[in-house]
Amino acid sequence: MFFGGGMEMLQSLASRPKLLLVDDEPRNLQLLRQILKDQYDLFYAKSGSDALVAAVKNRPDMVLLDIMMPGMDGYQVCEQLKRDRRTSTIAVIFVSAMSDEEDESRGLELGAVDYITKPLRASVVRQRVHTHLLLRNQQASCQQTIDRQYNELRYTRLQSLMMLGKAAEFKDNETGMHVQRMARYSELLARSYGWNGSACELMLHAAPMHDVGKIGTPDHILLKPARLNAEEWRVMQQHTLHGAEIIGQCGCETELFAMARSIALTHHEKWDGSGYPYGLSGETIPIEGRIVALADVFDALTTRRPYKEAWPVEQAVNYLKEEVGRHFDPDLVPLFLAQLPQVLEIRQRWQDR
Repeated sequence: MFFGGGMEMLQSLASRPKLLLVDDEPRNLQLLRQILKDQYDLFYAKSGSDALVAAVKNRPDMVLLDIMMPGMDGYQVCEQLKRDRRTSTIAVIFVSAMSDEEDESRGLELGAVDYITKPLRASVVRQRVHTHLLLRNQQASCQQTIDRQYNELRYTRLQSLMMLGKAAEFKDNETGMHVQRMARYSELLARSYGWNGSACELMLHAAPMHDVGKIGTPDHILLKPARLNAEEWRVMQQHTLHGAEIIGQCGCETELFAMARSIALTHHEKWDGSGYPYGLSGETIPIEGRIVALADVFDALTTRRPYKEAWPVEQAVNYLKEEVGRHFDPDLVPLFLAQLPQVLEIRQRWQDR
């Protein structure tokens, strides 16, 4: 029983909210300590600068902050706390002898959740602190629910794209490894181009949808082990429009689907305007389409297909250089070639079985 009770006490103490009490008068700190010590873990600071250090170090759930302090006053401390991403979510309650409406209004405008005037009444202090900690916990719980629902929705959208991509693989003579490689080439190139992490992640998940429109291409054209005639080539080119239509119907109002749709539509456009389906040229081609165009062609050249053998990497690199300003964006080819060691690592890891 003793050990069980001891563990319960330790768990209770470990879960107690943490408060940072800030006041340049020791008597005020002592009074607050007497009011709050039984329910909370307390930390103390006697100046504004010490308060900022203590807030970062101890990460309290709440700061009870005096206003009239030498040097940095409470308003300045609150402003700094809210500006620093490490402390911006900490609840702040001003505790001050300044009782004018303007003083209270200014404190709330700076981001404080409440304003308690001195002289302090223990019941008021306890109730205000308890109420705002309860609200903070409820807000955190709501945010967790929102984050969970967002992640579930995001996962569902990713699964939808993956299913579309898998359906396209069953129709095509290309392998799933091609999709994996070109998506990673595209992500690598996007990162080299300066995209941030979240945009690169979108690219990784959207790029595999580039040929989803081949679902609508007849098998006798899609699987033909020889050069297509003019009419067959015209039909084949429609896969870009089919892909955009399929993805658009799935929900292109999201960033992920919007990028996937753009890639499906424009990854066969060429820098000099000789591509399809619209003959776009230069920077009128969306950057995601230009990136995937390069990644897709490099992988197509360096892998075996029913109608051709794989090119050596050196030959494929020379082709990319020759097509600068014709097929490919002149800025992208040097970036891609600068990452060639990583490209070859991806190629080795995701080689066809």
